[in-house]
Amino acid sequence: MASSSSEMRAAAALAGAVREISALGGGGPAAASGELGAERLRLARKVSLLSHLLDEIVEFLAGKGAAAEASSSAADPMLCLEELLRALETAKRFLLLGLSPPPSPPLHLENAASDVRRKYIALQLKYVTWQLERALGNFPFDYFGVSDEIQEQVELVRVQLRRGMEKKGTPDVNIFSEIHGVLYCRGEDIQRQVSTESVKLETENIGDYIQILREIVVDINGKSSLDYEGMVYKLIERFEKPQVVDSTKSVKAPHRVKKSTNEAKKPESLVIPEDFRCPISLELMRDPVIVSTGQTYDRAYIQRWIDCGNQTCPKTQQRLQNLILTPNYVLKSLIMQWCEKNRIEQPGKSISGWIRKNDGSYEVSGDRMAIDALIRNLCSSSLEEQRSAAAEIRSMAKRSTESRILLSEAGAISALVNTLSSKDPKLQEHAVTSLLNLSIYDPNKELIVLAGAILPIIQVLKMGSMEARENAAAAIFSLSLTDENKITIGSTQGVMEALVGLLKGGSTRGKKDAATALFNLCIYQANKVHAVKAGILKPLVEMLQDSSGNGMVDEALTILSVLVSHKECKAAIAKANMIPLLVDLLRTGQPRNKENAAAVLLALCKKDAENLACIGGLGAATPLTELTKSGTDRAKRKATSLLEHLGKLQML
Repeated sequence: MASSSSEMRAAAALAGAVREISALGGGGPAAASGELGAERLRLARKVSLLSHLLDEIVEFLAGKGAAAEASSSAADPMLCLEELLRALETAKRFLLLGLSPPPSPPLHLENAASDVRRKYIALQLKYVTWQLERALGNFPFDYFGVSDEIQEQVELVRVQLRRGMEKKGTPDVNIFSEIHGVLYCRGEDIQRQVSTESVKLETENIGDYIQILREIVVDINGKSSLDYEGMVYKLIERFEKPQVVDSTKSVKAPHRVKKSTNEAKKPESLVIPEDFRCPISLELMRDPVIVSTGQTYDRAYIQRWIDCGNQTCPKTQQRLQNLILTPNYVLKSLIMQWCEKNRIEQPGKSISGWIRKNDGSYEVSGDRMAIDALIRNLCSSSLEEQRSAAAEIRSMAKRSTESRILLSEAGAISALVNTLSSKDPKLQEHAVTSLLNLSIYDPNKELIVLAGAILPIIQVLKMGSMEARENAAAAIFSLSLTDENKITIGSTQGVMEALVGLLKGGSTRGKKDAATALFNLCIYQANKVHAVKAGILKPLVEMLQDSSGNGMVDEALTILSVLVSHKECKAAIAKANMIPLLVDLLRTGQPRNKENAAAVLLALCKKDAENLACIGGLGAATPLTELTKSGTDRAKRKATSLLEHLGKLQML
């Protein structure tokens, strides 16, 4: 068993690797440009979510002072730390490769070289993702005392990594397993891995393994060409030995499988014409626009480049005379014709903004031209034009799903995020409400967060007009409906404080919007503690005490029902003297209030004799008995369970 000092050094190295990867994906143009730039950025964001895991491990090891005691985990903790560190170092090298421009091939080979380069980079991304998911899947959380909420967060990262691999097609798991074994296993470790893993080598071509090995070993694992040659021999040796697929099945030696006639005749993947690729992402352009140098880029990527403070053309390095992005309608029409001819759907793209003419070509519709004009006005120097454009975009985004798609594709999100910092209250209100309306279309949720909208929305939530604050809270609720955004938003500094502030001092509608957003964020375990530390319990107490017709007892009880499942929050709720208020609601509340109050009280008294005694001392038995007769079905169940607990307490 490794000493705690070795584990501490490994944990510190892991924390450092996560910080470096987070910096590489910090939203700068380098992280989003180059081959598969957006995928690199997403990978860095996922890795950055592991920082809380490493913080807990470092804190745990620092508190032990000696080697941690053995747990029931079958995995060696030190080996698991080393495995995760290798995965993170591989991910870091992969991201660093994206910052370096590839060598320029001869002009006549440029297109072919670009296609090959993209293929290998996509393969490297698959391997990096697979290695990270594998390392996290074997991690001994119990040994390091990792909390339930952090385990939940890591599991979410694993799910996202698997999802990312599936989007790119079935990963070459068997090939990756073999290469990983050659890279990191030695002697008896190799033999043990071969004899225990289910590996179906007989269906693969050894040439595929060797080619993939070159791209993974030399580039993203930092090995030399000499290392590569040695590993090729090891790989071939493993092919020559019988592979145990399963201890209960017969042993098979690997062999090549002859492809069927149909497979042999299957055409290669469709090659996207070079003129249809964005020079930044090298992906098929969704919304081509022309910059002042005459170069064409996909709007999303060039907008991100500009938003990061760059004022040069990425391809020519010439200074941009202006930052106007002019739609390239001719190229757009050609791309859509090519997509239709080859029976493929342009990624994430509808053709709702385009009209097909009799000759088969496309032209932009009037709606799309109007939207482009609105976005230009939104970016103008005239406040009146900005206000008018933002108000119209707000109205359009509320109108239909088609409008939300068109606005997003035209670049409205980035323009609106920039407008949030305006000192004009009305313009700010229109902008945040437009983002709220755009977020109703689920794919826009990720785009809004990636555009850097959270911090500006928090500022509006703190300092905007009351209507702007209300809609900012509603926008946070809408964006947090996706699991990844719950983590991103909940960990953003100031968001809980801003929502709690609106819950305390907002209008009736503002309080309801804040309560809804807080409830949704607190579904994620780690956010519950953030909300309590931000002072959510004080306004909840006031809401429970409010007997007016405009009270928000339902909302307060709903939030408490999610907070009470966390150990720290449960203790804080009891300390805030909420138990007497909840017992009073059992007597005087509406049927729904009684039901929710019983549910919260039951959660408070489970495995807590002190809270149970407090509930009994307040005379809760009488209203609970009444509730078992006249309450809703759920209320009857909760009341019956509470009475059983109280009965056991009296018997002690």
